[in-house]
Amino acid sequence: MKIALFIVGLIVFIGAETTCAQTQLVSRNAIMSFFSSAPIEDIKAESKTGYSILDVQANTIYFKVDMRTFKFRKGLMQEHFNENYMETDKYPYAEFKGKIKEPVDFSKDGTYDITVTGDLLLHNVKQNYSTKAVLTIKNGNISGSSNFPVKLEDHNIKIPTLLIKNIAEVVQVTVNVTYENSLARKM
Repeated sequence: MKIALFIVGLIVFIGAETTCAQTQLVSRNAIMSFFSSAPIEDIKAESKTGYSILDVQANTIYFKVDMRTFKFRKGLMQEHFNENYMETDKYPYAEFKGKIKEPVDFSKDGTYDITVTGDLLLHNVKQNYSTKAVLTIKNGNISGSSNFPVKLEDHNIKIPTLLIKNIAEVVQVTVNVTYENSLARKM
């Protein structure tokens, strides 16, 4: 009898553990970019190594990117970005922790317009953001995208007066992510 109870308990424990693990989907290659339009020169950079976790049960989303992985058209821009503006030696990462506001049925194919609200930690300054995003579910595979403005001043990112015409005070941030773990394989 004890053995039977132990086996039943073990099955329940393993089942609960599997269910918990299935709620989190991971991406290790989220594409994050930003664009700064300024009178003298447009600046664009992209990283293809962002990390993200989507918890489909809790409706939460997390992003982290190493700021040193952003690639620019010109090497000097990248150097100035890392040394003068982002101070990546002191603040190497940007993180976002947020919550999806609308209900999403992750088991059904479709395109879902959602609102994500959360905190962006950038340059060691945390600010709350609320932005529109799109989630696409096809055959159990989930991808998402968003585009939102970030005011540099809100994150204590200083632009020298001499360069004010070179760099916009607000940059457009774009995020595109595809989650590696398919819900179709998990459900």
